[in-house]
Amino acid sequence: MTTVLVTGGAGFIGSHFVRCALHKHPGWRIVNLDKLTYAGNRSNLKDIEGDPATSSRHRFVHGDIADENLVDSLFAEEKFDYALNFAAETHVDRSIGDPGAFILTDVYGTYVLLEAAKKHNLSRFVQISTDEVYGSIEEGSFTEESALNPRNPYSASKAGADRLAYSYFATYGLDVIVTRASNNYGPFQYPEKLIPLFVTNALEDKPLPLYGDGMNVRDWLHVEDHCAALDFVLLNGGAGEVYNIGGGNERTNAEITRLILETLGKPDSLIRHVEDRKGHDRRYSVSTEKLLTLGWSPTHQFEQGIVETIRWYESNRAWWEPIKSGEYKEYYRKMYDERIRTSKGQAQ
Repeated sequence: MTTVLVTGGAGFIGSHFVRCALHKHPGWRIVNLDKLTYAGNRSNLKDIEGDPATSSRHRFVHGDIADENLVDSLFAEEKFDYALNFAAETHVDRSIGDPGAFILTDVYGTYVLLEAAKKHNLSRFVQISTDEVYGSIEEGSFTEESALNPRNPYSASKAGADRLAYSYFATYGLDVIVTRASNNYGPFQYPEKLIPLFVTNALEDKPLPLYGDGMNVRDWLHVEDHCAALDFVLLNGGAGEVYNIGGGNERTNAEITRLILETLGKPDSLIRHVEDRKGHDRRYSVSTEKLLTLGWSPTHQFEQGIVETIRWYESNRAWWEPIKSGEYKEYYRKMYDERIRTSKGQAQ
């Protein structure tokens, strides 16, 4: 039995990876370490924990990757073969208001995991990074050799963890792979990110707060394609390598917004152009030629995948309504209400 540590496995991307791995690899057992902060949700894995075929191979541990004693004891007890680090603070807006939390989890937490991996002779460590570490690019696409130029506390913390992980390969010989993926979309994404926020707001006939002119460009990658790529590089990638993962679906935020409204039959009058975010990168774009050459390619068509995602939120109000009526409601009020009041009547 291959034993795999997945950190942040109750979050959006991590929970999808746990599900993917357990179904694809019947000889794998997964230990899921998650702090269950606001974005971690055990219900994301309700199907896994309720299925005898997978629940017996899934152990959930409630804990923090920055807890050195806990992490070391887990490595000693479980004797992991692989580890994939999804655990991170990830929302740019939150990082602007509280950068310290991002440094603690994203950088120090990664350090704690790497130290345990080195001490217990882990076979392979995969650090889940982001395309945001490259910063903004007007034309062309970043390759894995491009310089890193993070422009906000979130992307800076991820860049720090990214290079720290690589340093354990270069200095200690730990088998490390770093992946840098573009924006993910799909079911179970916490409703603070653009697509789930705008979909759920539209379903509630609430304003959609679109930053600036809405012309910021992102490449959209279905979360299941991301997980398939991670599985692929875990088993086929080279030690010390970096792999960009992208969907090849660049869209402006304004395009995404109007697609959501059109799919749900909602009016454009719900759009509110609000003050742009500090340090808002204009365009992200990564070249995936390296990974495509190795043998992986995405399988989800964006036009179909985004509609299916929108319909998932439409059909699963029981998942997101409690979130938006609880902790998220206060966060939403603080982050957006003043901006929406000042832009009232500026519907586009």
